[in-house]
Amino acid sequence: MIALRNIEKYFEHGPTKTFVLRRINIDIKEGEFVSIMGPSGAGKSTLLHLIGMHDSAWTGEYYFLDHPIHKLKKKERDEIYKKYFGFVFQSYHLLDSLTVYENLDIPLSYRNFKKSERDSIVCDMLDRFQMVGKKDLFPNQLSGGQQQLVAIARAIIASPKVILADEPTGNLHSSQAREIMEVFKRLNASGTTIIQVTHSETNAEYGNRIIKIVDGWISTD
Repeated sequence: MIALRNIEKYFEHGPTKTFVLRRINIDIKEGEFVSIMGPSGAGKSTLLHLIGMHDSAWTGEYYFLDHPIHKLKKKERDEIYKKYFGFVFQSYHLLDSLTVYENLDIPLSYRNFKKSERDSIVCDMLDRFQMVGKKDLFPNQLSGGQQQLVAIARAIIASPKVILADEPTGNLHSSQAREIMEVFKRLNASGTTIIQVTHSETNAEYGNRIIKIVDGWISTD
C-alpha cells in the first residue's frame, strides 16, 4: 500500500546540510497497525507528515497504491490525501468557530455528497461516538478527551483507507487515552490501516509493528 524508497529530508544552512530523515525504506501493507517510536527530535512526526503529504520538501520515492507521489503536482497529491487519508493531531486541530456537527461535516463537504447524505453520515457518526447531545457545542465547551473523540470522528467520517495519528493521546489522562486507543483498535480490526507516532509503549502494543527511529535513521523495524 505504502512504499518509501531512500527518503531523505534535510535543511540547508549555507554549505552544510542538517538531515532530519536518512535513507528511509519502509513498506506498509493495507490493514497494518504501525507505531513509529523514538526519542524527541528523531524525525517521527516529520515522517508521518511526509506520508500524509503535508510535506513535499524531500528526496526519494514514495508510492501509495501504485501512485508515484514523488512525481505528482501538489493538486494531485491533495486529491489523493482527501480521498484516502484521515489525520488525527495531538492538539485536536478542531475549528473553534464551528460546532461539533459542523466540524464533522467539513471533510464530507470536500466530496460529492448531497446535503441529505452528509446529514445522515454525520448523525451516524455522532451516534457511534455517543456525542448526539454535544452536536451543537463548540470545541472549547468540551473536555480534552471529548475533543479528541471529535477529531477522530472527523478523521474517519469519510471512510479513509489510512489514518495517521500524531501522539493522539499526548494531552489526555490514562482512561481517556485507553478509550481513544480502543477506537483505533476497532477501526483497524475493520480494515483501516493505522500509522501512529507515539512515545507510549502501552499505545504501541495496540499495533502489530513498531518502527523505531533514532537521529533520522530507522534503527529497528
